[in-house]
Amino acid sequence: MTAAPTPRVDVTGTDWLRVTAIAGLVLAVAALLLLAAGPVGWRAGWWGYRVALATLMPYAFFTGVVAMAISGIALITALGRTAWHIIVVAACGVIIGGVAAYFPWHLYQMRGTSPPFHDITTDAENPPSFAFAAAMRAAENGAGVAYPGNAAALQAKYDPDIVPALLDLPPDQAFDRALAVVTAKRWTIVSADAKTGIIDAYDKSFWFGFTDDIAIRVTPDGEGSRVDIRSGSRQGRGDFGVNAARVRGFLTAIKTQPS
Repeated sequence: MTAAPTPRVDVTGTDWLRVTAIAGLVLAVAALLLLAAGPVGWRAGWWGYRVALATLMPYAFFTGVVAMAISGIALITALGRTAWHIIVVAACGVIIGGVAAYFPWHLYQMRGTSPPFHDITTDAENPPSFAFAAAMRAAENGAGVAYPGNAAALQAKYDPDIVPALLDLPPDQAFDRALAVVTAKRWTIVSADAKTGIIDAYDKSFWFGFTDDIAIRVTPDGEGSRVDIRSGSRQGRGDFGVNAARVRGFLTAIKTQPS
């Protein structure tokens, strides 16, 4: 009785393409998981934000680039052979790897585009107080409530256009308008006292959940009102211009908000 010959694996056919495409997709998913691990771990308290930004995000970028390269090779080769099942897997690897690599790349491109400070105010001599956030900042090992000593000079250099909003409204109406803007922007309001003209709030970033504290002060100014705002991050040194953009957005909105 003659033994049946052992079937040979066609390593010269589509098998290596299938393995390559799957390997690229696995790497792409791994890159995406590394990207997600940064903010998830930071929010859960497993590691500091520096680990997320300086370690996990670079790993996600390089893993995503390698995944794109491997998946791209498989995709181009599979297109020539019209191997549609491999084409789908390889295309998914390219897309997922590209997504995972894009966000760290974009963050790196933003470095150096804004000054290295994160506390913006319309009144550097007497900024609105962050006292309301003292306990929360201390609990997060974040920045203190004092206005940084170098912030005024940096803001005068980089953001000289940020000045108080002067409104032709009595303080009570100006306060209502400021509160309406804060509500429309969906900032979390900690307190709002019409008698003192103070609104305390905070806002969180979508991806990492970084918290920025916001203090607004409405005071009489002749027959009208003066509105000052301060926006500052609890963590880090720079903010990629987020707080300056928030302050500008608020000032624009309060000047155009219907009475």
